[in-house]
Amino acid sequence: MDIKRVAIDAVNETIVMTVVHMDYKGQVAKRINEKMPLATVKGFRKGQVPKDLVEKQYGKGIKKEEVKKVVDLALERFIQSERLNLLGTPLAKENENLDWDAEELVFEYEIGLVPNFELDLEAKNNIIKYVVKADDKLIDGQVARIQKQFGKAIPQEVVAEGCDVTGTFSNEEKGINNKTVLALDVFKDKKTAKKFIGKQVGDVVTVNTKGLFEDDHQLMDYLKVGHDEVHSLAVDVDFTIESINSTELAELNQELFDKLFGEGSVATLAELKAKIKEDAESQFAQQADQKLLGDVTEFLIENTKFDLPAEFLKKWLQTVGEKQLTAEEAEVEYARSEKGLRFQLIEGRALAQSNIQITFEDLKSFTSNAIRQQMAQFGQTNPTDEEVQGIVARVLSNQEEVKRLSDQVVAAKLLEVFKEKANPTTKEVTYEEFIAASYGE
Repeated sequence: MDIKRVAIDAVNETIVMTVVHMDYKGQVAKRINEKMPLATVKGFRKGQVPKDLVEKQYGKGIKKEEVKKVVDLALERFIQSERLNLLGTPLAKENENLDWDAEELVFEYEIGLVPNFELDLEAKNNIIKYVVKADDKLIDGQVARIQKQFGKAIPQEVVAEGCDVTGTFSNEEKGINNKTVLALDVFKDKKTAKKFIGKQVGDVVTVNTKGLFEDDHQLMDYLKVGHDEVHSLAVDVDFTIESINSTELAELNQELFDKLFGEGSVATLAELKAKIKEDAESQFAQQADQKLLGDVTEFLIENTKFDLPAEFLKKWLQTVGEKQLTAEEAEVEYARSEKGLRFQLIEGRALAQSNIQITFEDLKSFTSNAIRQQMAQFGQTNPTDEEVQGIVARVLSNQEEVKRLSDQVVAAKLLEVFKEKANPTTKEVTYEEFIAASYGE
């Protein structure tokens, strides 16, 4: 058998395979001999059919099957021996006029290659690494929320200033139907709050979403609408009141401190605020890291230029799913997935350039730390190593979890590389400023 590569361009090639009689005749003859005792032809007893009739009836089908086996195996071995780095899998070129009786059978396969490109992780950029600080406004607000959360709810007959109102926002046309709790001071306009004063359970208050809150993003929390809608949403929504409560605020005493953080961890208001600041900034740091990762990713995708075998991939996409796609559907799917594919290639190159490898020990360590953090959130601050490793073993026995956690390990390692190589500009901001920067506003 003769196999060769024919280059079309840097990322597209054709593999041409020429199969001759010697490549498959032995296996075809063996299959014919195996078929003879089972062959049935009118006028002959089973097992007594002459060999030439068996070959005539079954030979072409057997030949096609055996040639396919030979071609598939040879193609697989050729790809391995040539160390071809493929995108997708080889696509056989259709040849409706193939003469199966010819001495030589020629098969062609289209392949798409992973592009060769330069990745400059240190390229000049305008990327910002945000350091998010918890300011006094945020900390004082959290103290007030704690006092309210652990305070005593007192049911009320009518809404008055300072009340919390539980109810459901609804708008059938926009598909809004979300139960929430409102403090009247959440509204941007005091006239909106006044609409609720004097109302009772069962009453409906209608408000407009435009300028309802100080920050339009709050519509995402209270109405559960998407970010793409919040700035342009200007519709009336009904709020149906379901309960009304005033709150007797909890005292800031040792009993409350112990309930929040464990016995003896916090003893004064100053220590409470310091703890809130520490916890908040720890969470903010994680959010800032995710933004940094996203910003560097976006920069690299936009500034790392290379060609993809686009037309090949569109044809390949038509064949790989449970349901075959039309050319138009494959075009849409390719457009949707191209950016992700580009980043997969960039990610792989970044890991290789930085000599980063993900080991099972990395995965175990990452999973162990994640489990300890989760347990701490539920008050289990000192689990034993045996307890944690038992959970780790169960988690890592699930292949979907292994894939999910492996992606997180890769992201964490890439983040460290990006922090070092991309050399972003550090900027200290409040949480409000960070949210505005995150949403591009």
